[in-house]
Amino acid sequence: MGEEWDLAVVGAGPAGSAAALRAVQLRPDLRVVLLDRAGFPRDKPCGDGIAAHGRDELDRLGLPGLIDDYRPTPRLTVVSPGGLRVSAEAARPNHVVPRRVFDARLVEAAGARGVEVRRHRVRELAHDGSWVVLDGRLRARAVVAADGAYSAVRRLIGLPAAGERHTALAVRGYADVPEADDVQLIAMQRAGWPAYAWSFPIGDGTANVGFGMLLPRLRAAGAPGRQVLHGRLAELLPDRPARDLRAHHLPLSTGRPAPGAGRVLLAGDAAGLINPLTGEGIYYALLSGRLAAEAVVESAGEAAGDPLARYRAKLRGALGRHLRTTDVLARLAQSPGFIDAAIATAARRKEVFDLLVEVGLGAGTVPAPLALAVGLRWLRGAARLPR
Repeated sequence: MGEEWDLAVVGAGPAGSAAALRAVQLRPDLRVVLLDRAGFPRDKPCGDGIAAHGRDELDRLGLPGLIDDYRPTPRLTVVSPGGLRVSAEAARPNHVVPRRVFDARLVEAAGARGVEVRRHRVRELAHDGSWVVLDGRLRARAVVAADGAYSAVRRLIGLPAAGERHTALAVRGYADVPEADDVQLIAMQRAGWPAYAWSFPIGDGTANVGFGMLLPRLRAAGAPGRQVLHGRLAELLPDRPARDLRAHHLPLSTGRPAPGAGRVLLAGDAAGLINPLTGEGIYYALLSGRLAAEAVVESAGEAAGDPLARYRAKLRGALGRHLRTTDVLARLAQSPGFIDAAIATAARRKEVFDLLVEVGLGAGTVPAPLALAVGLRWLRGAARLPR
């Protein structure tokens, strides 16, 4: 009959590791296997940014000191498409930890708690009563699929990938910066908007640098994607020549994540949980992985337990209003003038700056009075444009 597990987790990035960690944290006797096609440590193209909300999730997983040896980056500078600039200290500092390090530490922590960690690539999935069968031999009561933007499990359960208009393509590399650099920089570009470059200092004299834009805008640029992405990164960050450049797709949230099917729950990038305003995904990954595991554990003791229904409700409770907010803001942000107005408001009011950080890197929402204030500024700016 093959091996039997209470939970099989596919993908050992932050979402998958969080699911495995939370499951055995709640039920140490649970039989949990964590599968990934790669060995660890391994590189993963990403901005490497871990916001304060991500640190909160590490605390909940019982790993409060996991990245304490990395220096916090307290300041954030944002340059709008029109050249407006805001620079301030974040209410809570962020961290930048290369995924080669961060992911390997999470996997190691899972293994230390008794999770079976295996190198395995899932190619087949079938249902057998109350079991999910992977590749004909691994049988699990539930599966958390956290196998990324190109999720094989999502395809195997018949759920579509994000459409092109909700997909971004980014290129990421590393550059030398002064060791004292502690400012995260986001430099937006009007050409091909929405598009921006970033520089996130790690604290060791290097920074994670990159550039990303929506896939339809990239296709409309009239040049090979590599040429566009590499060229605009060099244009926006001329003092930080990048090395080790790698591209990656970002399935952006539409405000309505598909949480899975049957006894298979999707988490992180596999569920399209990437902030459409900033491209941030690590916080969503840790959060959704944790919630998926909680849903599995809580439904395990019920005769007709439905982990998917529990997971859907947990996601709605934790991120529902926030995802609806980012969906609306992403639509408004198709106009660079809207972002100019938001940055201009944030430059004058620190509480607005902090709120924008909450929305872009956490689970924040926008109060109606602030939305009205930004909208009025946007309309006034549009009225002054030459006809």
